[in-house]
Amino acid sequence: QVQLVESGGGSVQAGDSLRLSCAASGRTLSNYVVGWFRQAPGKEREFVSSISRGGSNTDYADSVQGRFIISRDNAKNTAALQMNRLKPEDTAVYYCAARTVIMGRTSTDYNHWGQGTQVTVSS
Repeated sequence: QVQLVESGGGSVQAGDSLRLSCAASGRTLSNYVVGWFRQAPGKEREFVSSISRGGSNTDYADSVQGRFIISRDNAKNTAALQMNRLKPEDTAVYYCAARTVIMGRTSTDYNHWGQGTQVTVSS
């Protein structure tokens, strides 16, 4: 089993940037697709971005395309989400997740989850 721990959340102003990190332990992260999801109060968890096991393929939700960048460093067993030009609607708890084999946007297809990190963007 792989264990995931997110870090890097915080409170920022609209237009600012944040970089979230996801550290894996227990298993090598290169065996897994990594996804980022977020959940705002009163809303369902939604897909943000994913990256293939080797890092060559990425996918983004329309709402973050062009502002967020997902990356991974398999040698360090980590993944990251660089969030630029943040908006108040980006406010949510952000989760790192992992699944085997193929990329996807469905949260229930991800078997491993971190505890989440809060991102708050004020206008």
